[in-house]
Amino acid sequence: MPGKTVIVTGASQGIGAAIVQAFLDRGYNVVATSRNVTKAGFAPSPQLALVDGDIGQQTTAEQVARAAIETFGSIDHVVNNAGIYSSKPFTEYTAEELRAFVSTNLDGFVFITQMAVKQMLRQGTGGSVTSISASLADNPIRGVPASIPMMTKGGIDAITLSLANEYAKEKIRFNAVAPGVVATPLHGGNLTARSPMGTVSDPKDIADAVVYLTEAGHVTGEVLHVDDGAHAGKW
Repeated sequence: MPGKTVIVTGASQGIGAAIVQAFLDRGYNVVATSRNVTKAGFAPSPQLALVDGDIGQQTTAEQVARAAIETFGSIDHVVNNAGIYSSKPFTEYTAEELRAFVSTNLDGFVFITQMAVKQMLRQGTGGSVTSISASLADNPIRGVPASIPMMTKGGIDAITLSLANEYAKEKIRFNAVAPGVVATPLHGGNLTARSPMGTVSDPKDIADAVVYLTEAGHVTGEVLHVDDGAHAGKW
């Protein structure tokens, strides 16, 4: 998509890095951000701008939006990939962990999405916002307690539906991808035991789903599960 610009948060490794590469391969301009994205080893490219910063801070969102407009002239799509996760019993989560989940998983969505939607409205040509949720948000697994991070991921699902309705007339689409088990540094242990198909997704599988939703001009308000069927229920 020559001339189209996509912002990718949490871009330095795993799913985020795969998403960045997928869009570059398809000819998009990409603004990639994370705390240390300039040290992530991306090959220099005139299609790629890198912005270091904590996406849970509004100043970072402002820097990212400014980089997109000043470097490439537009903001056409956003991928809210930045997120943190840990698994432990509900009573063991600390106040500091709660604040971190809210900052990265929710504030990180709100600040950059607000900036992007304002710019899309000025441009008047529509656009899309695709966020990374989690299959665990609507299909909890007893052996994988993650109530607090899933509270934030469930919020992503809810706001995706709300915003899809709010901005449908402006042709700004909102969707989410809900991965199951993905082979990234975020997950450890026996991963195949948590998959109905007994397989583990690759970051590229999630990136492919993100690209699809970004380019599917008539799809909005969708939470696309890439989880080997885990969301379908007990197995």
